[in-house]
Amino acid sequence: MADTANLSDTRLVALDWGTSSLRAFRLGAQGQVLDQRSRPWGIMNLPPAPTGQADAEPGAAFERALQDACGDWLAALPSVPVLACGMVGSAQGWREAGYLDTPTSLDDLARGLTVVQRGSGTPLHIVPGLLQRAGLPNVMRGEETQVLGVLADTSVASQGPLLVGLPGTHSKWVVAHKDGTRRGIERFHTFMTGEVFAALRGHTILGKTMQAPAAPDDAAFAQGLQVARGSDAALGLLSHIFSTRTLGLTGALPAAAQADYLSGILIGHEIASLARLHPPTGAAPIPLVLCGEADLCRRYAIALQACGFAPPTIAAQATVMGLWQIAIAAGLAAPGAESTPFPRSQPA
Repeated sequence: MADTANLSDTRLVALDWGTSSLRAFRLGAQGQVLDQRSRPWGIMNLPPAPTGQADAEPGAAFERALQDACGDWLAALPSVPVLACGMVGSAQGWREAGYLDTPTSLDDLARGLTVVQRGSGTPLHIVPGLLQRAGLPNVMRGEETQVLGVLADTSVASQGPLLVGLPGTHSKWVVAHKDGTRRGIERFHTFMTGEVFAALRGHTILGKTMQAPAAPDDAAFAQGLQVARGSDAALGLLSHIFSTRTLGLTGALPAAAQADYLSGILIGHEIASLARLHPPTGAAPIPLVLCGEADLCRRYAIALQACGFAPPTIAAQATVMGLWQIAIAAGLAAPGAESTPFPRSQPA
């Protein structure tokens, strides 16, 4: 059992609950992380029922995952609010939290929380995802919370519009705004860059000749970027992908360099598309922020600058701070007397 005295300063249990993992955070009065835990209980890999038993309730497996991650916190402080974002609110999650249409705001998300009753336990509140209907439909679930955390970082988000890049399996580029105390999301774009890279490397002939490099090969990555935006750009992405194999067969690209070259091609095409949507030149180009895994953000910063964008700011991981901001707006938590401390962001 947890020591109640050591938990008494807890104001929110925040959950980042995705497809492959569950991260639980215990937050204090300023939104600071007092404790955190990680479990492999993503929505597609939940803990099984005890041997010989069957689940009587549809959410039983989710409850087991929650108890494993932070059940001692909840038992010691039964009145502490619990707020989650991510795929736990999808149709395959604990309870579907319907999408909100864009544009939307922090207050809209706070008003749109879905509540999951847990018997005698503290209810679980789930942040809704976002749906963009104009043109080809687009969705996000979890990233909206991360963007709100970026907007709360005063070292990153000045007044006005901001383009927030969230590189990963499904890279998101989010046009967000901060106007006084009002924060919101206008529109966004999705690129399946990371998933396509993994599929090509793991399930096509390209992977047969690749060797894992001892360290990131920035020269091969830059070569891929150059192909994506060079004189052969008219050939298109599918032709450029195949050059990973042909350059290897002709001896021009070592096996250990091929993965980074392919990464450069895919990210290069993503950023070239972004440049058409948000031209980097002009009187007032929109400020750029990257938020995600450190080395991936480093690669994207290289690609952005190769395509004419100014160096982006690299923000700290922001999901927890986004959950704190939503909890305050929803009345689940109250801000402390002092402003919330943030890790300082760095220019790329």
